[in-house]
Amino acid sequence: MLRPKIPTMPTPTGIVTPSAVEPTAVVQHAAAPAPVVAAAPPRHSVQLTPGALVALVGGGTAVVLVVGAVLVSMLLAVAVTAASVAVCAVVLRSLLASERKRR
Repeated sequence: MLRPKIPTMPTPTGIVTPSAVEPTAVVQHAAAPAPVVAAAPPRHSVQLTPGALVALVGGGTAVVLVVGAVLVSMLLAVAVTAASVAVCAVVLRSLLASERKRR
């Protein structure tokens, strides 16, 4: 049950050298004239209905509000962390100063 399985086809252990590459001769041919490409049909522009436009503006507004709320909450978390570290530093400084005065 706990015995390791040995692979049936192990990978090579030595250094594998690639086979030699034969140089090939370069033969230049006369360039054929480029074929004439037919003009692509004109693309139709997207038509937005008033309802779709309202939905698009509403969706964009929602995305901006959500991203703003996330960024503000992250900024608030950083501010709270900085304030707590500052309070800890003041308390430690006070404890160390009072210990020095006792000696």
